[in-house]
Amino acid sequence: MEGEKGAADHPETRDTYRIAYIIHFLLGAAYMSSSVLVLLIVVSWGGWSKQLSYRLRMTMGFCMFIVSLMVAPLIDWSSSGSGPKGLSNGAYGVTVASVVVCGLADGLIGGSLIGAAGKLPKQYMQAVFAGTASSGVLISILRIITKASLPQNPQGLRTSAHFYFIVSAVILLCCTLSCNLLQKLPVMEQHYKLAPDDSVFPKQKFWAVAREIRWPAFGVLMIYIVTLSIFPGFIAEDLSSRSLKDWYPVLLITIYNVADLTGKSLTAIYVLKSIKRATWCCLLRLVFYPLFAACLNGPKWLKTEVPVAILTFMLGVTNGYLTSVLMILTPKSVSVSEAEFSAIAMVVFLGIGLVGGSVIGWFWII
Repeated sequence: MEGEKGAADHPETRDTYRIAYIIHFLLGAAYMSSSVLVLLIVVSWGGWSKQLSYRLRMTMGFCMFIVSLMVAPLIDWSSSGSGPKGLSNGAYGVTVASVVVCGLADGLIGGSLIGAAGKLPKQYMQAVFAGTASSGVLISILRIITKASLPQNPQGLRTSAHFYFIVSAVILLCCTLSCNLLQKLPVMEQHYKLAPDDSVFPKQKFWAVAREIRWPAFGVLMIYIVTLSIFPGFIAEDLSSRSLKDWYPVLLITIYNVADLTGKSLTAIYVLKSIKRATWCCLLRLVFYPLFAACLNGPKWLKTEVPVAILTFMLGVTNGYLTSVLMILTPKSVSVSEAEFSAIAMVVFLGIGLVGGSVIGWFWII
């Protein structure tokens, strides 16, 4: 075991002209753009909830997720051995298409799930966002298990990737069954009966609702611009540790995901009452920029593992708590007829924040 070298011990291959990096950037852009595009279509198409039921939308979205997730392992299995060399070009095109489908599914499910939760009591919105954070913790645990148990060579990484895809597909299948079961629960039937009939209200305009929720929308936009411009790119690429080596980014990402889950779970205990105060807290998170910059270029004691871990934890906790607070309070700050639409509008601004943060994060690595 001592003699086995990990990936970090081998000299790094140069990415000439950063082509590989740019391709990954474009894949991320394809995913996020398709997700935001679906959300914009959702808010523009007023009668979508009548023509496509919540159950159908969720089932479609999860099925699209499962199909897109199984593309990569299926291509790998089919091309292993003595496959045709021309397969690589076609495989790349199929992979890009699967990324786009994954983004479309994300927009469809995000808009449907969070929009529906906006009409329900606040604990359901809190549960949705705590669930999103728990998925990050699960992935971090899987990464630690596979990194500790599998060899850090191409075959080990391939097995690890297959494991992720298969576990994710099984979880998504369970989610598909669960969302169909959800509609039949007596408590949900009661909530849906009490919810107002949207058909008696005039069609909402996106920008009219966005103007009404401009402060929380700006807040959630700033949350994800700050977070995504630091995590995971800067944390995974720019920070290093002599003692932890290639375990360092894995552990930092785990710390962030655990902190994000902690923040989103705290809203089950206490929720800020003021949207304005929560928005100001979102703006205060800009202080993470100079703090993380100091970890990279500042005094030696700031470059050590403990200060970086504390900052990463604070980044995750504030991200989780403030996101959950704004998403809980916003649908309750508008009229009942606008609750679902305002929740979907918040997801649009959250998506724009993800895209903006990812683009800004590019400059840390450059």
